[in-house]
Amino acid sequence: MAARARRRQPKQRVRPDVQWTLDAITGAAALAGNERLDILATNPLGRALFSDLFTDAAQPANRARYVFLDPRAEAFYADWDRAAAETVAILRWAAGRDPHDRDLTDLVGQLATQNETFRTLWAAHNVRFHATGLKHLHHPTVGELSLSLNRLDLPADDGLTIFTNTERTVLYAPEPGSKSAEAIALLGSWAATLAQEQATHATDA
Repeated sequence: MAARARRRQPKQRVRPDVQWTLDAITGAAALAGNERLDILATNPLGRALFSDLFTDAAQPANRARYVFLDPRAEAFYADWDRAAAETVAILRWAAGRDPHDRDLTDLVGQLATQNETFRTLWAAHNVRFHATGLKHLHHPTVGELSLSLNRLDLPADDGLTIFTNTERTVLYAPEPGSKSAEAIALLGSWAATLAQEQATHATDA
């Protein structure tokens, strides 16, 4: 039987009501992304938390590219080695689900070509379904953060997830009353100030 040809996935779009849901989350950083770890939408805190990702000229922003190709990632992740291993394992899981996804194989090819650590980890064939965990981060503006990560799948949007890093949603939430909660509140204030400044500049232009 002939091998199946690689195919490029249709461009994923986030429904307006998914964006409204993200924006309604005010006490945690929330991201919506797919199984290739593209970030397709965020709430303001999510964009502020992962601000470095959005300076990448390649779009959509991608957490795997950030981990392996952006030197700032080693300072951002308190345990970069663990973050790198988990990232590769997630991509391995995605490749197992759809080995003919051209966008994914292109991403893997780019990372393997440009990063030796990625090549080594990819060759190990470890697989991980990443649904929850505790993330230790060092944000360049607010410093140390310990955030609980939880993944929320969106059944109406196959492959999309909300994370509070598939449309997936991921939530990064601090423990109430902790120093990380104070830092997240400060990050929210910083993000609001930045958004106001950008709006003012746009009005003046």
